This record gives sequence, structure tokens and C-alpha cells, in this order.
Amino acid sequence: MPIRLLPPTLVNQIAAGEVVERPASAIKELVENALDAGASRVDVVVAEGGQALISVTDDGCGMDSGQLELAVERHATSKLPDDDLVHIRHLGFRGEALPSIGSVARLTLTSRPKGADSAWSLSVEGGIKGPPVPAAHPPGTRVEVRDLFFATPARLKFLKAPRTELSHAVDVLERLAMAHPQVGFSLSDGTRSVLKLTAHKGEKAQALLSRLGAIIGRDFQDNAVELDAERDGVRLTGWAGLPTFNKGTSAYQYLFVNGRPVKDRLVIGAVKGAYQDVLSHDRHPVVALFVDLPADAVDVNVHPAKSEVRFREAGLVRGLIVSAIRHALAAAGHRTASTVSTAALGALGAAASQRPASGAYQWQPSTPRPSQGQIWQSIAAQAPMPGLAESIPGLHLPPQAPVPEPAAPEMTDFPLGAARAQLHDTYIVAETRDGMIIVDQHAAHERLVLERMRLAMAEGGVKTQALLLPEVVELGEAGAARVADAAEILAEIGLVVEGFGSGAVVVRETPAILGECDVQSMIRDLADDLAEWGEALKLKEKLVDVCATMACHGSVRAGRRLSIPEMNALLRQMEATPLSGQCNHGRPTHVTLGLNDIEKLFGRR
Repeated sequence: MPIRLLPPTLVNQIAAGEVVERPASAIKELVENALDAGASRVDVVVAEGGQALISVTDDGCGMDSGQLELAVERHATSKLPDDDLVHIRHLGFRGEALPSIGSVARLTLTSRPKGADSAWSLSVEGGIKGPPVPAAHPPGTRVEVRDLFFATPARLKFLKAPRTELSHAVDVLERLAMAHPQVGFSLSDGTRSVLKLTAHKGEKAQALLSRLGAIIGRDFQDNAVELDAERDGVRLTGWAGLPTFNKGTSAYQYLFVNGRPVKDRLVIGAVKGAYQDVLSHDRHPVVALFVDLPADAVDVNVHPAKSEVRFREAGLVRGLIVSAIRHALAAAGHRTASTVSTAALGALGAAASQRPASGAYQWQPSTPRPSQGQIWQSIAAQAPMPGLAESIPGLHLPPQAPVPEPAAPEMTDFPLGAARAQLHDTYIVAETRDGMIIVDQHAAHERLVLERMRLAMAEGGVKTQALLLPEVVELGEAGAARVADAAEILAEIGLVVEGFGSGAVVVRETPAILGECDVQSMIRDLADDLAEWGEALKLKEKLVDVCATMACHGSVRAGRRLSIPEMNALLRQMEATPLSGQCNHGRPTHVTLGLNDIEKLFGRR
């Protein structure tokens, strides 16, 4: 077949297939144009998920009649004044959005420049452009897109239900709103307000956090740590959620490069690496990362919809993200997400709601009456009340036992308070100045052991302790081979093993930090871990995971009774240890219950 030039309308329809995938794609392009025009307010209206109507109104700089005519021409743009495709300073720059949308829909632009006394309107239907005509409109621009894809009916078959398309539109607008907290946004379906975000003025970091809280949720605002790091001209700012504040998917991880919302696999991998030893493998952190770097260090022109970027030095960006998040989480110390306490209070409230509605104890005839001795024991356990014996005829109380002195009250001023009791030989109950804290002793000590091992590795090596009687562990042929092959690296973290015949290994030394530990279980778990990671992953990269497995077996176990001084010592170590708010598997190490919340459970407030 002979080579020929395609007609302009068909060229625009092909471009529309790349740029306008669904209604949300058109909304993204139009809102980006509004932001580039300097808008401080953007209002979006959609009908039937955007298929029937998309309307985007802004208060930006506006356009006159001549600019309106150029705006719907292919590859016409005001955003490349020096024709430089490297130093791009605007969100939209290709000049394809408006002509592409106009080729597959009924497009109407109405605009009025600031300072002008009149507005102009121009329509494009199926790629056919009409002349500009006078119109009434305040300063700014309104773009209306009706009957999207009417000129390409085949594309309509790929659209989802209106509710699904609306959810995609909300996601697009929220991502753009996160990057521009100084701009107000609204989204309506024509009958109700779906999204309304007020503009935030003042200090940039606080405005950004307020906008993130409005979109992601107040819980994120209360349970995130601030990021601010710079390396070789690349700056990273934003907020990262505490490990105990997590989600079941990675949908709550947001990345912005030079103010542009993008998706990048490199960043997802970097975030996963930063949380690898503080979060369970099936949970995902919540982060909002803002990367600012020179324009020539990133290519934003690798995708027609500009949803992906390519970094010139990807390793530098990844390393900056990992180190910044890890340092911020370490600085948070023993802090855990407030949602952990809220969930605990919710569980307690649900249990309390199952009691009788009257709240009073109902005496049952079949219940045996308490004996005189039981009454004495009950009253003796309470605070003495003057005149009690005289008020109950025939009641003779035994002598009052001396009341023990409470623990030093100043210890309640510590962040994790003063230990008061141990429940079920597993949970430490501590009193603080304004509430109480319940600590999982095994989870907490597991984190302490891991952090000490990491510190020892950083300082040159983990001290070992020789076993009086070396332990022989039966693992089977494959398991023993895996552990024996890793012996050299395991020795770097204080675990000295060697092959012992067929299907077994012998353990001669263990890390001194672990103290007495279950060597058999620890080696079996390590063998299972090595099998799961596979040969494709280098053991060096999994050294922290190896330490985590060992720390789990060298920690204070659930079921071990601790004295009050031992409990307090554990609390003080937690306060001084980074990341002690969660164990090596991502579970919280402690739950905080405020006095006000406790009083609400008992109806005091």
C-alpha cells in the first residue's frame, strides 16, 4: 500500500487515544491547564461519570479570542517559551489535550482575561472548530466537554460504570490537590458535592500537612513523621506514616516530582525497603513524597499522559528516600499510631456494650451468699472508710494490714510511665501522668535486641558466646545445605555454624546479645527463611531479616515473670531505642490509653 499522510482529524483522534484514556484523563489535562494558568480556585463538575459532561472552571489568567483559536490547534502551547524540552516548568506542555479532546467530544471553551471587559467562547465538535463568539463570563476560563467519545463509539465500550469513572476522577483531582495546597478544589456530580478542599495559606509544610490530612484522613495527619532531606541537588520533603499506621494495599503511597503527581516502581521499591524491618510483609505504609530536583535530572516526557518519569540518577533518588524515611522513623522512637489505642478502646467499648442495659448487677437466687470471711477480704482490699464497722450491725473487721508505699511517683513522668503490674506473665501495665500503657514484653524486647545487633554490626561486629555443648540441629538435606552455604555471612552476625554429616548442622557460637535462646527453633526458622528468599536474593541484602529472626528467639518470651525493676528497665530501654514502637514484624509493642478515654468507658465523662 502507498504511504500517505493521515488527515488532521484522524491524527487528533489517535492522540486522544493516548492522552484521553477515560474521563479522568481529560479532567487531569484540563485541571493541569488551570493550575498552569495561575488559578487559585478550580471547580469541576461531572455528569454520568464524565461521559455526559465534564466542566472545569478556574479563575486563572484567561484567554482572548485569538488565543482561544490557537489553544485548540494541535501542538499549540504557551508553556515552552524558549522551545526547551529539558527545562520544563509547567504541568502541561505538549499542546495535545484540547485538540485531542475536541476530536472525540463536543468541546466548548469560554474565557476572559483579567482586566478585559468581555469574554469569548469557542466550540469544537468532532474536530470541527467554530469561530469565537462574545460571551458572558467572569475573569478566568471554563472548559465544557460533552458526550465524550461520541466521535469514537468503540471507546465507549471500554468505559466502566459511572460510579467507577467518578472514583477515578476523584483520585486524579486529589493527587493534583495534594501538590497544590494553596489552591482550592471542588468536585460535584451535578447533584451533590463529592469533594471540597479549601485553599491553605501560610507556612508551606503545615499547609501541605493540612491538605494531606483532608484527603488521606486526619489519622494520617496525627500519625506521620516529617521528611526533609537533601543530597547532591535532590531534595525530598513530605510525610511518612508510622509503621503501626498502615494499609492493606500500596494505593496510599503518593509521589510528586517537581510538583507533578506520578507513579514510579522505583519509589515503591524504595519505600518498601525503608520499612522492611518494621512492617509485616502483607501490610503497606502510607507516604506522601515530594521530590524536587533540577529539570535536566528527570525526564517527564516518557509517557503521553505524563504519569511516569525517568530519573537520570535513579540510585541517588532511591537512596535518598530510603535513608530519609529510616532516619525519620528512628527519630520517632517508641511512638506508635494513635489508631492502635483507638482500636483497643473500640474493642473494650464493644465488650462493655454486651453487659445488661441497666448496668446494675442482678442478684440471682441461685447465687450463694458470700461468707463472713469473704466479706472481710473484700472490704480489707478497699480503702479504709471511717465508721464502716459501726454502720453494719454485727460486722467485726480484722485488723487493717499496712498499705504498701507506692512506687516513686516521679517515674510516671517518663514517656512510658512507671511499671505497676504484669498480666498473664506477658503484658506490662504502666501508669503515666495522664493515663496508662500496656506493653507486650516479648514484642518490645524483640525490637531492643534487633537494634542492639544492628548497632553492634555497624561498630564492627557482634560479640559471640561459645556454647558449652554445641547444638546439633537436624534440618534435612536441603535445609542443612542452605544453612551451611550461608555460614560465612552468619558468622558476621555472631552465629557460628558448620555442616555436621548428612542433613544436619552444628551450632558452636551464638550472639552474646541473645543470651539464652532456643537454638533449635532459631536455626529451623533461618533455614525456612533462606528457602523463601531463594538463591536470586543475596543473603547480604537480607541480613537485617536474619537478625530479626534471631532477635525473636533471643527475646524475653511471653510467659516469663518479671519483677518491677525489670519491667521499668525494659520501659526505659524502649524510650531510648529507635523504632521501639513496633516489633520486627510490624506489630505495635505498646498501647496507650488516655485517662479521659478510660473514664469514658466507665461513664465518668
